Order: sequence, then C-alpha cells, then structure tokens
Amino acid sequence: MSRITSLILATALSIVLTSACSSEPEMVQQKVSPAPTPTPTAIPMILSEILDLKNTKSSSRLIEFDFLNYTYPLPRGWQDADGNEVELVDGARRMTKEKIGLSYLTKKFGDVTGDGEDEAFVILRVETGGAATPYIVYVFESGTEGPKIIWYFRTGDRADGGLKRVYADEGDLVVELFGQDRYIFNQMETLKIVGDEPRLCCPDSFTRNRYKRTAAGFEMKGNRLTYDLTNPDLPPKENLGEKTLRESRGKD
Repeated sequence: MSRITSLILATALSIVLTSACSSEPEMVQQKVSPAPTPTPTAIPMILSEILDLKNTKSSSRLIEFDFLNYTYPLPRGWQDADGNEVELVDGARRMTKEKIGLSYLTKKFGDVTGDGEDEAFVILRVETGGAATPYIVYVFESGTEGPKIIWYFRTGDRADGGLKRVYADEGDLVVELFGQDRYIFNQMETLKIVGDEPRLCCPDSFTRNRYKRTAAGFEMKGNRLTYDLTNPDLPPKENLGEKTLRESRGKD
C-alpha cells in the first residue's frame, strides 16, 4: 500500500470517528398521561332511589320514632321456624343458620291514608349471606299509642322483582319493582312472567303499581304499568303478563 493511499484511509477513518462522537442520540419524547383521579364508588342503580333523600323529611310524629330498635312482623316466606317476628337492635338482627338477618336501610314519608298526616315507609334489607338483596317494606301510621303497622310486604331480588322505589302520590301508595309486570299480592311479590329473564345485576324494566287504602288494607288501583329502562321514551305496557301469557299459549 502506498503512503498516499494510507494517508487517505486514515483521514477518512478520522472523519467517521469524529462525526460519531460529536453527534447526540435523538431523544424520543413520549407523552405520559397523568394517573386517573380516583372517584367515589357510585351507588348502584338498584339502590339509588331507595337511598336518595327524597321524601325523607316530614312533620309527622313518626319521624322521631326509633325504628332501629323495634320488633317487626315477618311476611310469609321469610318467617323463622320458631316465630314470625324479629327484633332489631341498633338497626340489625344477625343472620344465623336458623334465622335470616335483617338490617335497617331507610325510611320515607308520605300520606297514603288521606288523613293529612304522613305515614312512614320503613325499608329493611334481608341479609341472606350471598349476593341476593330482597327487601321488606313496612307502612306505619301514627296511632294514639305510637306507630301502627297498616301493611307490610316483601320484594324480590334486584332485577327479579326487587324494590326500585316506594312513595305516596295523590293519596295512593306507589310501589315500583324491577322487572316486567311485577306487583305485590298480599305480602309477597309475584313471580317473573314469560320472557322476563334479565340478568339479576342489570334490570332493564320496572313495573309501577298504585295501591289504595281500604277498610280491608291496601288494594291495587288501575293497571300494572311496565316501563322500559333502556328506552325511557317508550310508553308503558299495561298488564304485560296477561298479554305474554296469551301469546305463549297461542304458540303451544
């Protein structure tokens, strides 16, 4: 190799090394998203109207009564083997292998007897030890010797006839249950109708029923109205259970 060729190669190598040492690596900037801010756990829809503050204030004497420490009758289907009453202490009765558990949830007020004074609607949750959350509703009027139960009933579990809301409207007691054409008969909720099979967690409909106070107790007034929760703009369907029953029999 000639001296000139060696000099040329050395010069080229020097240029390459100098360029590599003087250049800085390209910095790649990545946009880092801030950590999401934790939000409070929302009340599930199936409890939202039970636990809201609507109708929780009243001038009735019942608002001062201690419903957390009281002995309640149990409706059919939830009675203990050794009795049909349950005593709440500090708002609860512990569940055992032989007895259901109960816990005080809330109370609402409204006039459903037409006497100008609010009645109290006391809602207890049945503790089953599982995910099921049925309820018992007690309607109290103010008697001369203290609160007097004038009706009580049980409800189903979440989308399967579970309690959505109970309130007074124009002197009537209005009970809303999740599910299609669900209503209270005596002390119990009705069973699901043909085709009403939503997931328990996620009701897609509810039924609104009105009850009128009579000498014999409370009787249903008017039609049973089923509303679609997925499309609130749809008009309610009346007495849907009878319609679906006729349709199912027609297909047999």
